[in-house]
Amino acid sequence: MGPVGATRNETEELLRRAGLEAVAPWRTEPVLSVRAAWRTVTGGGVPPSAEVPAGRPAEADAAWNRLAAEAGILDAAGPGPHPAVFLVQAGGRPHGPRMWTRVRLASGAGPTGALGDFVTLSLDGGTLIGVVTENGTTRLTVVDDVPARIRAAAEADAAPRSAREQAAAWDALLGTPPRHLPLDAWATGLAVHRDAPEALLLQLLERDPYLLYRRLPPAVLAAALTHPDRKLRQDAFEQQPLTREQRSGMILAETDERTRWVLALLAADRRDELTEEACERLATDPSTRIRLEAVRLTGLPVPLALRLAEDPEPTVRSFALLRAWAHLDDATRRSVLEDPRPEVRRPALLLHHREHPLPQAVFASEALDADALRSCLLADDLIDHVLRDGDPSQRAALADNPRTPTGRALRLTHDPDPHVRWNLALRADLTEEQRAAVEIDFDPAVHHFLPLWIFDLHDDPEAMRRLAGSAHPLVRRGVARARRLPPDVVERLARDEDRVVQLFLAESCDDAPAEMLLRVAQWWTGSLSTPDRPRSHPNFPREGLRRFADHPEHRLRRLALDDPASTPGLVERLARDPHELVRIRAAEDPRLSAAGVALLLDDPSGAVRKAARRHPRLPLRRLLDLLRDPRTAAGAVSHPAIPEEVVRRMIGLLDR
Repeated sequence: MGPVGATRNETEELLRRAGLEAVAPWRTEPVLSVRAAWRTVTGGGVPPSAEVPAGRPAEADAAWNRLAAEAGILDAAGPGPHPAVFLVQAGGRPHGPRMWTRVRLASGAGPTGALGDFVTLSLDGGTLIGVVTENGTTRLTVVDDVPARIRAAAEADAAPRSAREQAAAWDALLGTPPRHLPLDAWATGLAVHRDAPEALLLQLLERDPYLLYRRLPPAVLAAALTHPDRKLRQDAFEQQPLTREQRSGMILAETDERTRWVLALLAADRRDELTEEACERLATDPSTRIRLEAVRLTGLPVPLALRLAEDPEPTVRSFALLRAWAHLDDATRRSVLEDPRPEVRRPALLLHHREHPLPQAVFASEALDADALRSCLLADDLIDHVLRDGDPSQRAALADNPRTPTGRALRLTHDPDPHVRWNLALRADLTEEQRAAVEIDFDPAVHHFLPLWIFDLHDDPEAMRRLAGSAHPLVRRGVARARRLPPDVVERLARDEDRVVQLFLAESCDDAPAEMLLRVAQWWTGSLSTPDRPRSHPNFPREGLRRFADHPEHRLRRLALDDPASTPGLVERLARDPHELVRIRAAEDPRLSAAGVALLLDDPSGAVRKAARRHPRLPLRRLLDLLRDPRTAAGAVSHPAIPEEVVRRMIGLLDR
């Protein structure tokens, strides 16, 4: 609702000027899409119910109030103490906003003067009123029995077309004047099209940034890597799978300091290897920030690490110490430990005391922090000091240090600070009895990082058996992340009271049992890291899923279509399911009819419409509509129903 890009406040102000009040909450309405409403009003199948000369808003408002009351959208008496609620959408055709807004009349006037072209719909989606001004006339069109009309239109669109009719339809689209076609959106879609020729990709290199998200042919990639636009070169470095020599060549050839820094940062972040020449170029760069990134490079040669450890910039020396420390001789190490700059001396102390006990006197005199207590080999006097006088952050670091003797660490079992007890409970050296004695505050809804030491034990069956019975949920979750587990461990974890343990077993373990996978499917539909699990797990049951077609839980209803015995009729029925996840599953089913696809293109859910737009049975008329709409054209260009010859003609239009 509201003009394209309008904020909620702007929309509410527009409604206020129209004598309407927005009714909270703002939400996706379970009715036909706004696009379908406009198509129904402007398609020419329904004659206007009233006409008013343009520029007479009072007459148009009176006509709208009368028609809305007669249609049951408004109470006949107009606004009263509890005026009727209805849906409205305004902001332009055909590519205006996509959302309905619930409103009610706040005054006795009507909305036509403020809203311009708009459509109103009853809450049940049954009756529609469109207001359109063109050629000097405001036309008000009432459409009743909207669902039946939408179904009839879908069936008509899905009717088979002869080869001649299809060719004529494509000719009509491609014969449209280019200024009326969304060529920029076509360019975006064609940039990732499977059959796009090299010549087109070279042309699109500067026109469409999405091109760099596909794997480029060698000639196009070479052009991108040497392009005059430094941002384009940088994006190609980041998005394309380059060889070691290509990455290094770009860095050696780069004359812009900022771009060279970005390339160095990307190479370091992604652990890309560079040639020795490129490493040296970055390690000797005049820019301090580039030398800082050189310190982090994977495979940095030892001589360069040693050189950076003597850099005139203290920050560079500080970061280089970690890479160079193992190769420094004793004299150089002593020199660094006495460096006058604390930002160099303190990291050196941390490295030195990984091998030599850190006493309390040095800890205090150098004002070291919890990082030292977490990573260094600690002297007994420092451990005693922290246990006796340390603050909670220091005690938590002591508990987290794997080299703190187990017996000394266990003195923190009843520490008053929950963070200290949390760190202690996740130590690898505790027995499960000792771990169970540590009281922790565990919120199963909070995201926690799993202890990495458990992953190192995944191939040890006895360790997995022991840890699967741990009192700590994160330990059991870590076990569940193993790819293979003994049968008794799987059985135990599949019944774990922490359902995240069951989820991780479903996502990661090849041995997860079918019964548990089906149970998890009742509350989980997949994550970014493991999409569609547990449904895509090889042990997931398929037979007998039809029994869930009428189940009250929507996640189980959607599984009914995975049953080999499910039918096209069931696909059609679930395409009308109340829940969008079920309709999305139906929209992905190849058995869905063309008419069913057309109906889902008018679905209130954008996710359902998106799934339907990819269906191979998408009716030609609807595909042509999608190609004309700037908001859907980029995705529609890749639809498999578009003939190759048409794709070539579309490419030709971009050359004009």
